[in-house]
Amino acid sequence: MIPENQTSSTDFILLGLFSSSHTSLVFFSSLFIIFILTVTENALLILLIRRDSRLHSPMYFLLSHLSFMNILHVSNIVPKVITNFLSGTRTISFAGCGFQVFLYVTLLGGECLLLPAMSYDRYVAICHPLRYAMLMSDSVSMLLAAGSWLVGTLHSIVLTACVLHFPFCEPRVIDHYFCEIPALLRVSCVDTSHYEQGVDVSGIIFLLIPFSMISVSYVKIFHTVLQTRSSEARRKSFSTCSFHMVVVVMYYGPYIFTYMGPKSYRTPGQDKFLAMFYTILTPSLNPVIYSFRNKDVLKAMKNMLKCLPLAKK
Repeated sequence: MIPENQTSSTDFILLGLFSSSHTSLVFFSSLFIIFILTVTENALLILLIRRDSRLHSPMYFLLSHLSFMNILHVSNIVPKVITNFLSGTRTISFAGCGFQVFLYVTLLGGECLLLPAMSYDRYVAICHPLRYAMLMSDSVSMLLAAGSWLVGTLHSIVLTACVLHFPFCEPRVIDHYFCEIPALLRVSCVDTSHYEQGVDVSGIIFLLIPFSMISVSYVKIFHTVLQTRSSEARRKSFSTCSFHMVVVVMYYGPYIFTYMGPKSYRTPGQDKFLAMFYTILTPSLNPVIYSFRNKDVLKAMKNMLKCLPLAKK
């Protein structure tokens, strides 16, 4: 028998980001445009990296994996938000919710490990340029990328299987715009404290440690840059590294607060607002910050445009 405080339906109800008001149409339009731009710019970056031999380096190889993760990230969440808004429905099936959690946590773990690998690449390139070919060989970069995907996937299998095993209280209303673990735990009918302790441990491994590694890498990069004689080189390096750190803080900061912050200081509205940073904003900013400000990428783009039939005419 199913207890009275549990629903017999397996579907969940997502309250989402929007209501049916006219104001929400503006936010919906903005979200749709950001989604198209994010997929386009990340797909374009992957294409440029694959076709231009000058971009066949460990840095761009890792960046192509980050772009692929960005595409999967927004494609996993935003289309469902758009579909629910247009159809007027707010439901998501149990299987759909489970897949969303699995892919989301996989990408969370993978990207949280990939970003330190990218910062390590920059650290070696700037602080140990003569040893770069040895420390960041093709085999090392492939190992870093494959390790990020593998560890992220294994981590996701464990967390997803455990959270979907909990019974959920009717009417299974999730005050969020996608199936995120903290939001799912709020509608569980049983004590989830042990699971939450496991999430805290995961937060240390996938959030705090990688963020600390990135911070240390950039501190050492800044220290090396300060010792260079060229003021122009210092200015460019500071500008690039500063933009990188802003994106890193925008990504890790909301994650850390959402998954490791005290419950008493968090509300569903805050969680939805913070989730927009790591599910929508940073995937759209990553290609711009990491690549489209780079001369090699801009040259590759110009060369590709020259090869188009319209450009030849």
